[in-house]
Amino acid sequence: MNYSKINNLTGWLCFLIATVTYILTLEPSVSFWDCGEFIASALKMQVVHQPGAPLFLMIQRFFSLLALGDITKVAYFMNVGSAIASAATILFLFWTITALAKKMFIKTEADLTLTNIITIMGAGAVGALAYTFSDSFWFSAVESEVYALSSLFTAIVFWGILKWEAHADEPRADKWLLFIAYIMGLSIGIHLLNLLTIPAIAFVYYFRKTAKPTNAGIIKTLAVGILILAIVQYGIIQYLVSFGAYFDLFFVNTLGLGFGTGVIFFAILLIGGLTWGIRYSIQQQNKFLNLALLSTVLIIFGYCSFAMIIIRAKAKPNLNNSNPDNAFSFLSYLNREQYGDRPLLFGPNYNSEKVSLKEGKNLYRKGEDKYEVSGKKTDYEYDRTTVFPRMYSDEPRHVQEYKQMMGFDDSYFPGLFDNVNYLFKYQIGNMYMRYFMWNFAGRQNDDQGAGVYQGQFLSGVKPLDAMMLGDQTNLPPSIVDNAAYNRFFFLPLILGLLGAIWHFKRNQKDAGIVGLLFFFTGVAIVLYLNQKPLEPRERDYAYAGSFYAFAIWIGFSVFALKDWIFKKITPQTGAIGATVIGLFAGPVIMAAQGWDDHDRSTKMVAHDIAVDYLESCAPNAILFTYGDNDTYPLWYAQEVENIRPDIRLVNLSLFDTDWYIDGMKRQQNESAPLPISMKPSQYVQGVRDVMYYSDYKIAGSVELKNILDVLLSDNDEDKIPLQNGTKENFIPTKNFQLTVNKDDVVKTGTVKAADTAKITPLMQWTFNKGYVTKGTLAMIDILVNNNWKRPIYFASTVPSDQFNGLDNYLYTEGLALRLLPLKLDTAVGKSELVNTDVLYHNMYTKFKWGNVKNARYLDTQSSDDISIFNNLFNTTISGLIKEGKIEDAKKVVNRYYEVMPEKFYGMRSIMGAYFLAENEYALGETARANALLERSADYIQKELTYLADVSKSKNTFIGGQNVQIGLQFLNQMVKTTAEQKQDKLSQKLALQFQALEARFSPYFAQQGE
Repeated sequence: MNYSKINNLTGWLCFLIATVTYILTLEPSVSFWDCGEFIASALKMQVVHQPGAPLFLMIQRFFSLLALGDITKVAYFMNVGSAIASAATILFLFWTITALAKKMFIKTEADLTLTNIITIMGAGAVGALAYTFSDSFWFSAVESEVYALSSLFTAIVFWGILKWEAHADEPRADKWLLFIAYIMGLSIGIHLLNLLTIPAIAFVYYFRKTAKPTNAGIIKTLAVGILILAIVQYGIIQYLVSFGAYFDLFFVNTLGLGFGTGVIFFAILLIGGLTWGIRYSIQQQNKFLNLALLSTVLIIFGYCSFAMIIIRAKAKPNLNNSNPDNAFSFLSYLNREQYGDRPLLFGPNYNSEKVSLKEGKNLYRKGEDKYEVSGKKTDYEYDRTTVFPRMYSDEPRHVQEYKQMMGFDDSYFPGLFDNVNYLFKYQIGNMYMRYFMWNFAGRQNDDQGAGVYQGQFLSGVKPLDAMMLGDQTNLPPSIVDNAAYNRFFFLPLILGLLGAIWHFKRNQKDAGIVGLLFFFTGVAIVLYLNQKPLEPRERDYAYAGSFYAFAIWIGFSVFALKDWIFKKITPQTGAIGATVIGLFAGPVIMAAQGWDDHDRSTKMVAHDIAVDYLESCAPNAILFTYGDNDTYPLWYAQEVENIRPDIRLVNLSLFDTDWYIDGMKRQQNESAPLPISMKPSQYVQGVRDVMYYSDYKIAGSVELKNILDVLLSDNDEDKIPLQNGTKENFIPTKNFQLTVNKDDVVKTGTVKAADTAKITPLMQWTFNKGYVTKGTLAMIDILVNNNWKRPIYFASTVPSDQFNGLDNYLYTEGLALRLLPLKLDTAVGKSELVNTDVLYHNMYTKFKWGNVKNARYLDTQSSDDISIFNNLFNTTISGLIKEGKIEDAKKVVNRYYEVMPEKFYGMRSIMGAYFLAENEYALGETARANALLERSADYIQKELTYLADVSKSKNTFIGGQNVQIGLQFLNQMVKTTAEQKQDKLSQKLALQFQALEARFSPYFAQQGE
């Protein structure tokens, strides 16, 4: 019987199942978060955020060619690229499991029995298909992100070391080690996860080459594995570039040669040194040195994919994050300096006081003809530090969360044990084990899991679920109607534990290697990331490597079942029975429960909301955005589908960097350069990074042009001294004004000629911060020099503090707020500043709605965006009602019911439903309003009943925010229906409110105390 052929065919069958699964469920267009940036950058070979993923971009560029010129299909085929990479990961996982199993069971031809082959193939299929349908891996498999391709390279590397192990005694076996080195080098151009396999690989090598392993040898091997990991991570990835940068500094600044000459000289030295070393190792017949040097060369060779970053940065593409076109900017890019540092072994707690600023090495930037010092690397010194700081962020929201989670008062200073407690409670307990259990035990729903009652794991075994989560008798719609309500009944987890126990009993060495892989791709990442609380999104994708390792043990459960449960029947029947049970308890139940919440095939929310943001703007507009999800999908829309290329997107999170301002001063697509008058020398890195407010008691408001002049002045009289002896520009007042030329406003179409009387001759506002960053400085520059030639908008999701005090002049025209120089109406609140005609036209004739009504599944971000849509509908309807445009308002209501789902997605949906009902009453749509409020009240009733049950069972108040919102709006519904003479409904709602309020009143009383 040909084992190899069976092994290959079964592996490819698993690949086929995974491929079909992922292609059927992948998103047809762009997804949220980084996907929009990656797709746009891959299509045009642009530079993504630090630390880059050049090989990923090049591979995805290949998949974009399958669109055959149809720009609307580019994202789809790049998603297909992720699907195929993920399916190939499953293929190599299958071969990994069978390779580990084969060396235990098949040592001679006589061992090639049908029973052994069935068991081994069954184990491979159970483990590989379990990982196929695991939550975290499936999520990444259906979108254009780096994690799918990174997983493939990780799988290839681990499979490769097993191939070496199987052929280690053959003359040319070390070619597999060189293959691994090259794949690792390539993987650096995708993601660094692959490097975490190095310690496990070191142990495979040690156990294969050592006849009698010792405890001392094991400890040394672990140390060597970690050392090799550090050499690759720091020595090759960072310090090679660092040496090149400082060589370039010497050649440029000291020798007066051109930029890049030092890098070239260093490269020649490096190549020459490695060549000499390899020749020397051959001459001396030093096999180990030869292998080490060749591996280093191949890692560097694979790492050279990063040349694409520098080459493309020099071409100045539209998306050019950090502009890494020289040695020092490239070094900063690789080191992720944009994201700052986090303490790992020693450092401050959240309530450590900063006592001084410690200056370190010089920071350099590229000047006209030499490198210039842009400042010094600085670190704060603190009054108190601790070992192993886990609670280190001093952001107020993080501080509050630390104290609330750990029960600390304001004066308490956490010590080592407190930080370890936080590690296990939050970083491991909530940010790892919760994800682990999602994948192998079950999932409550897909709510962001910052709290104790949402987004948790839930198995379906109610007594056990109740022990962990409280009373689960009356599960609410947010759980039972959520597609991510997945109940695995602990079965995949049990399989994995059985497989792990069996593996350790049968082969401790191999089991230890898999365990090491599990640790380094799971808990070790937890320790390294040192996550803060209140993450903006779930981070389970970071730990998928450890779930891969656990899937190996799920596969080995087939052996455990065969040996421990089916040992009394014939071996062949036992092998079949164990495989069948393993398949049904693992992959089958995971696929059946998980399909609906991974099927994104009908969802277009990220694509359509990006279009809506852009279509909210007038021609040639400037649109300020802030976060990933109001920026990256828009980049995709412009760069890939050429939607509204006339609009200039300005991401305020990046606007504080000189390279980004440089890009804003250049033509992009069909958008002219922004009207920024500043010279590069006035905003380059290290210059005007932050300018603080110093109150000069100036009466009245100051013209914005004068503020700009003071901030840009090089005159020492316009600066204030700092503690370090230098002088810096500052803002002497927060009271700004901008003189408005009415003719300019009308001539540019900013305001209609018929509304000239509404134009204010003087815009006045109070700046809302105590400092000005260079991004704010650039915005001021734009306001001064734009003269209303280009419309200015803020995305509706931009935090209000980023408006810089202009709130009273921002009018809703869709998903963007337009800056308009209109007279203030003190009787109107900011939320009611609406340009109704434009808003109605945009949302009724231009906007798309992401198929939210009919999509099979909406992920958390998409369901959150339903609230944005709800607010938009209500704003439009109420605006039309105020202006007496009743028929138009009714048309918008009808459109709402055409495109928006009936299902409620959390309490925020209830808020939108209530305001819609109010508008419907105003339009005489009483029956619709009553039905909507009844459905809303029923939802509140079920949600709050569940929270009351859980609170009672856990003897603590759970879900306070949702309880507050639910009771507040239910009470408001009572009043509204009474005002509308809907007495029967009002009485019904009042009884519901009273019953729920009574259940929570004990907790309110405790809080009052």
